[in-house]
Parts: sequence; C-alpha cells; structure tokens
Amino acid sequence: MSQAYKQILEKLNAAILELDFDAALELCTDDTEWTFEGNKTLKGKKAVRQWMETDYREPPDFKLHRTVAEGNYLVAIGEIMVKDHQGKSVLHNYADVWRFRDGLMAELRAFVVRAL
Repeated sequence: MSQAYKQILEKLNAAILELDFDAALELCTDDTEWTFEGNKTLKGKKAVRQWMETDYREPPDFKLHRTVAEGNYLVAIGEIMVKDHQGKSVLHNYADVWRFRDGLMAELRAFVVRAL
C-alpha cells in the first residue's frame, strides 16, 4: 500500500498546483481532518475547501524531498514558501503526516516551521 499512498499524495499535490480543489478533495474522506500543529484544525471537506480557497489563491511553491510510509501512514518531508502578513514569501520546512483509510486521506497533521 505504501506505493499507492505515495501516488495518492502525488495526485493531491498536482491538483493543488493546478488549484483544482475538487480533484484534491476527491482523494480525501468526507470526514477528513487536517491539523496544522500549533495553529488550527479543519474538520471535513467543506472546511478544507474553504481553507484552500483562502490560502491557495495562487499555487503554492513547495518541494517534496522525501516520503516514508508504514502501515496506514505516509510522512512527506519538504519545504514550502509561505507568504507572511506583509505578503513577503518566507521559506518553511514541513513534515506532513497523513493517515489513510479505505484508500483515501483521512487525516493530516502538518508540522511547519520557518527555515533558518
């Protein structure tokens, strides 16, 4: 299953880069829960869609460096440019921990920190 999970993540990332939120959310369970550690938790596709529409007005600039899979989990490690309150792009490192259920993304725990 680990290869299948990696392919699902690749499809999700490709959809987000195209700003195709419908295609991205098709890869998630209806009750998907996305937690941005230290910030907020989104529950359900509607909440995730609202967040995407607000935060992804333009495609994000990110690089996926590595994925590690075990059981129903996939960890994605990379870097992403995030705009601050003044609109300046700032480099951040991230580790996303995805939990899958029935072949769909059921949970995300995102750990994002500003790069040094």
